[in-house]
Amino acid sequence: MLCAVYRSPRKEGTYLYIEKRDDFSQVPAPLLDTFGHPQLVTVLNLAKREHLALADIQKVKAALQQQGFYLQLPPPVANLLDEHRAALQQTTLSNKESE
Repeated sequence: MLCAVYRSPRKEGTYLYIEKRDDFSQVPAPLLDTFGHPQLVTVLNLAKREHLALADIQKVKAALQQQGFYLQLPPPVANLLDEHRAALQQTTLSNKESE
């Protein structure tokens, strides 16, 4: 199963997988408007791959077969301040329990 992968010039880390190169007929117009003019990154043979870097290959294959495209969004940005506060709170609780 071949697919073409395009990156968004507007949304960093956002990629669009489609079944046929330059055939965006299955992609909804509002999505393409938000995505911007797709920029070709590569053409992949999914049949010869076991995994992808940031996407579940089974979900990509299923989406391509069912809707003709797959949209890969960037992972959410971690809120390091909240993580630090949670770690501090956990440390404080652990210290109180051991007293």
